[in-house]
Amino acid sequence: MAPTDSDLSGRPVVMDVFRFLPDEETEPRFQRYEIPYRDDDVVLDALNHIKAEVDATLSFRWACRMGVCGSCGMMVNGEPRLTCETFVNEFHPEPIRIEPLAHFPVARDLVINMEDFMDKLPTVKPWLVPADPKPIEEGEFLQSPAQLAAYKRFSMCINCMLCYSACPVYGLDETFIGPAALALAQRYNLDSRDGGKAERANVVTSHEGIWECTYVGDCTRVCPKEVDPAGAIQMAKLSYATDWVKSMLLPGG
Repeated sequence: MAPTDSDLSGRPVVMDVFRFLPDEETEPRFQRYEIPYRDDDVVLDALNHIKAEVDATLSFRWACRMGVCGSCGMMVNGEPRLTCETFVNEFHPEPIRIEPLAHFPVARDLVINMEDFMDKLPTVKPWLVPADPKPIEEGEFLQSPAQLAAYKRFSMCINCMLCYSACPVYGLDETFIGPAALALAQRYNLDSRDGGKAERANVVTSHEGIWECTYVGDCTRVCPKEVDPAGAIQMAKLSYATDWVKSMLLPGG
């Protein structure tokens, strides 16, 4: 007979949490915690309970608790998830295994070092490069709803790094620029106000750029904001390939 809700509420939440202090330890370990079960708790609530009531030495990142800041991404039972949106009752009463996001160096416990992404992000110029600069007194650059719709989906990235953690290419080759950065490059390439596509080409179409993507699609599958970085990268491939063909057929055109 399957356990009832009342049976489950009486069982503690069992969490196996990754612990590692790189400056003091040579190997990571897992520490088991058992805490009271509450049906409306998310995994981040459980971690905060551990931090506040059981073990103040546990380190992890979080900020908004609303799926907006992207800072609480971790591996939950082997899957990249935002812990503020992942409910404990999805796993309870089975143990919940919490690890830092895959493919990143560990700074401490569940905290990853994001320097690689932060170094790569500005190389794709994820900002507007005005196609037709004009003095500020001439007013704003107007845009139609259809022009906004062309790139809006790709503008929803919260830099949570879940896509990098899920990406097998980034896991094998850390020189790959990666899903989020390349999707943001395409977001600006699609913006009617932008004229920076050619400036981004050297980085976006480099060996470390869009052509490294093998279109596994895991980045899109785990994205909490449905950005579809895999789709953005494939669009960029087609767009830049078309530009190259045109340049061969119509040189100087």
